[in-house]
Amino acid sequence: MTRYPPSQPPSYRPPEFRKSQLHRQYTSLLRSTPLMLLFQHNNLKSTEWMGIRREIVTALRKVDRGRVVEGGGDAEVAESIKVQIIQTGIFAAALRVVEYFRPDMQSAAQTSHLSDPATPTSTPIPKVLPTADDPRLSHGLSRAAHDAVMDKKFTHALSPLLSGPLVAVTFPTVSPQHLKAVLSILSPSRPNFPAPSRRVNPGYYDLTVQSGLQKLLLLGARVEGKVFDVEGTKWVGGIEGGLDGLRGQLVAMLSGIGAGITNTLESAGRSLYFTVEGRKGMLEDEQKGPEDISKDNISKTTPKAP
Repeated sequence: MTRYPPSQPPSYRPPEFRKSQLHRQYTSLLRSTPLMLLFQHNNLKSTEWMGIRREIVTALRKVDRGRVVEGGGDAEVAESIKVQIIQTGIFAAALRVVEYFRPDMQSAAQTSHLSDPATPTSTPIPKVLPTADDPRLSHGLSRAAHDAVMDKKFTHALSPLLSGPLVAVTFPTVSPQHLKAVLSILSPSRPNFPAPSRRVNPGYYDLTVQSGLQKLLLLGARVEGKVFDVEGTKWVGGIEGGLDGLRGQLVAMLSGIGAGITNTLESAGRSLYFTVEGRKGMLEDEQKGPEDISKDNISKTTPKAP
């Protein structure tokens, strides 16, 4: 029986090429990154990249220090946020595999393994040939993945943004505070995302940094698998208090809705009570007759003797 290393299964795309390795890298990046910003760049120089990365790290570390002081976050988030140039065509192919290829939907016969305790001992040992056409192979570079996404080239919502040279900023968690810090550096806009002042951060106004920032254009973001345009991205970055603040707003909203429902039900009950009592009084008056009613009125108006 022919074997192969578990970390190097046969691939439909030749694994020794750099494009194949980039495809694997982008596939893993898309599956493990809940928040990703996309920028278009125009031939940035290495010195400009160094200055921009320096300012991003400075801003993110400041956010981490503030979160630690408030007791609401991990101090290592800034070190995990990465900025990298991506190959647009390969990234688009990896995105289609992540979005449309579902290897877990294969039949149990294809996904079962001999080491699984649930596998019967009488199961014949299959011959896994080291070829890319084997249907049991379901990794990102397999023939099954290639066939599953062949007709999905322009169907994803992110496809219109994948044109020209791109830069991806990846976040390990969905953190509106860190997103706001990055937008304030790479795509500043008043009043919600102002650039740092010259007095607070003079390095931001270096000629190399400003020249590089002029070559960047914000395209959108991918948040938890959903595509956001520029305005949607800024909305996520503008959430006050981050995710904790959003949870607080949701709790307050639900509490307000509950109080409103309670008041509505109580007002309906009070209205019904008053209606029934009024009708009861009218029926009692009709049963008494006009003479009894006049006697009752006289007794009510006549003062009692001391």
